[in-house]
Amino acid sequence: MKILFAHNRYQHAGGEDNVVTAELKLLTDYGHQVELWSVDNKDLPGGLRGKINTALNTCYSSASKAIALAKLHSFKPDVVHVHNFFPQLSPSIYDACQEQGIPVVQTLHNYRLICPGALLMRDGKICEQCITGSPYQAVLHGCYRNSALGSLVVAHLVATHRNQGTWQHKVNRFIALTEFAKSKFVEAGFPVDKICVKANFVTDPLTNSPSVKPAPPDFALFVGRLSEEKGLKTLLQAWSELPDPPLLKIAGTGPLAASIITTDNIEALGLQSTEQISQLMQQAAFLVLPSEWYEGFPLVLVEAFAHGLPVLASNLGSMADIIKEGETGLLFEPGNAADLAVKVRWLLDHPEQRQRLGDNARQCYLANYTSESNVQQLLGIYQQAIDSLKF
Repeated sequence: MKILFAHNRYQHAGGEDNVVTAELKLLTDYGHQVELWSVDNKDLPGGLRGKINTALNTCYSSASKAIALAKLHSFKPDVVHVHNFFPQLSPSIYDACQEQGIPVVQTLHNYRLICPGALLMRDGKICEQCITGSPYQAVLHGCYRNSALGSLVVAHLVATHRNQGTWQHKVNRFIALTEFAKSKFVEAGFPVDKICVKANFVTDPLTNSPSVKPAPPDFALFVGRLSEEKGLKTLLQAWSELPDPPLLKIAGTGPLAASIITTDNIEALGLQSTEQISQLMQQAAFLVLPSEWYEGFPLVLVEAFAHGLPVLASNLGSMADIIKEGETGLLFEPGNAADLAVKVRWLLDHPEQRQRLGDNARQCYLANYTSESNVQQLLGIYQQAIDSLKF
């Protein structure tokens, strides 16, 4: 196939950017021709005039449509796969595809199309008001970057394309990352028959190096952005309440980095490379994922599974979809430090059961999250999108 990827990169690289890179390489490795149309928010124009122009074009950019048409003419793709159009590309690129009779697949990496803040979260708590209610509520709360004006721009984007039926008529297939995420978009009015569920994947890290767990005592591991929605405060509180707590290694950077102080039981590692994370996962006893928002699809979770590492996570959203309680990990009540501490102690006190959870996690990865299975799913979704134009 010939596939055109369209992606608006963020100022700070994150999971979505990594997925784009991984899927592009995956398809190329399997002999498909992929062209990446990428813009970067680092290149957004500065100054008041630049910000105004960006805001005016967020909902619909004629310039982006023209660029899209030129790329469609030159590359002639079988399908266009949109990963992120916000804010520079805009939904105008769908019109270019429709005019040329080229099907569109859109990955729903986050909840931007139904929530101006993209996280379904407000003031540190889950918020679903905009799923069925007016997205303009976000303006009152500054849900987009604590800015009323910025929230107005994004709310207008959500409301306009909801009212115009863009998601019903201009996208041939959506990719939701979990059944939970799919349910939220269906609740918001997206056509259920157009949403396919396909998880993200990771390349097998143990192909050439079988996992070998060290002798006790092991350590617990957190990997991710150090921010409030990731549950860092709950995690640190749980560690303060644990009698004789194990070593907790925290890998990552973010706004809460300054609040994490290395002690006898907590080690702040800062940003780690992919190779360093892999080594940590091969040595750790378990991964802690205490997020307090509806994670889209935490790649770190599947990376842990790939390493045979059980996961202790919040019983919330996609995490509860992916982790089978008592089989591949344990779940605790979101935001409940005491419950988290209880589950940590259980994992430490039951090494044999912990090993069983890790072995099951590895088998779950091999069955569901390898590159081989993922490419077949992705190509199947592309074919569905292509076939939908025949009727």
